[in-house]
Parts: sequence; structure tokens; C-alpha cells
Amino acid sequence: MARRRGWGGTPPESDEEAAQRIVATAVELISSTGGEVTIADVADSLGVIRQTVYRYFPTAEALFRAAAIASVGAFLDRLTDHVHGIDDPAEAVIEAVIYALGDVPRTPHLAIMLSGAHAHTEGIASDEAMAFGMTMIRRFDVDWEYHGYDEQALRGLVEHQLRIMQSFFISPGNPPRSEHDLRRYLQRWLGPVVSPQPVLGSTQHSA
Repeated sequence: MARRRGWGGTPPESDEEAAQRIVATAVELISSTGGEVTIADVADSLGVIRQTVYRYFPTAEALFRAAAIASVGAFLDRLTDHVHGIDDPAEAVIEAVIYALGDVPRTPHLAIMLSGAHAHTEGIASDEAMAFGMTMIRRFDVDWEYHGYDEQALRGLVEHQLRIMQSFFISPGNPPRSEHDLRRYLQRWLGPVVSPQPVLGSTQHSA
């Protein structure tokens, strides 16, 4: 079929494979350039014409969103494994921040979101960023309700966590802190902020 010519000499065997290869190429290009790519960029990399890519993704936004889901979904799986078994709120958040900052190069969409460079969002305070943050924090092995966090408190914590990550991503320091020093810094200045929240009428945490 005409729409499957090119592809570096190895045409996909199905529409599903074609879409997957387009998304994978977009993720790779975003990772290597550090920014959003165009349909033409992806087509050139695959050795196909732009109309081929448009057949599967009618707009650049549709392609970018698919690439975002692919890259961030994999990141969340890795993060979940990393913080598995940590049930202390402060420790879980600190480890998540450290891991996210170290994993940014492997997660193109996360890098763009944290840097505020995504032209289709309002940056770190966008609905997309907050939805990502809420999904991330709900994967922790932390009983947030037990520790006094209702929905509003969680959203506030997520915004604070995202802003902390953004600041370190944009300006890591000169020289950047080692992982050990970064952990000590976050334990001193972020940890107390994430301490159990007071719950009116609750005696769950008297200590």
C-alpha cells in the first residue's frame, strides 16, 4: 500500500505497528532535541511523507499527546517500583523528586512539562501537569487520608512538588548537587512541609 512505503525499508505489518513506530520516533526525537517536534520531523526520520503520519495522527497535538502518554506512562511505572514500600509521606515525596529529576532525560514529555516549554499548556500549573502529579502521588504506598490529606491538600502538595522539581530542572545549581546532597537538602527543607496534616476532630496522630 502507498501509505506504507518508506519506513527505512521495513514497512509495518499493521496499522497498529505503524502508529506505534510513529509514536516511538516522536518520543526519540523529543528526547534528542529537548523540545516539541513537528509532523515533518517525524516523517523525515521514518522515511515517509507527512501524509503518512497524518493518516494516523491528524494533528501535531494528537501525535504529541500520544508521545506524552507513552513516555510518562513508562516513567510512572518506573517511579512506582522505585518508591514501592515507602509509606512515610515526606520520604516518598523526597524520593519521588530525586528520582524524577534523575529520570528526566529518559522522559521527554516530563522534561518539557517541568521546564514550562510545552507551547500547548500553561506550564507547571497546567491541568495536564496537575493531572500527571495527582496520578504520580496516588501511586505511592502512602495512606494519604490517614495522614490528614484530603483532595484539596493533595492538590496543594502536588503543585508544590511540581514547582520544586521545575526549579531544580531549570537551575540545578553550579555545580549541581550530588544525589546525597540533594536528598539532605530536601529532607531539611521539603520534608517538614510534607509532614502529616492536622485533621480536626481526629486523634489518629497524637505524636
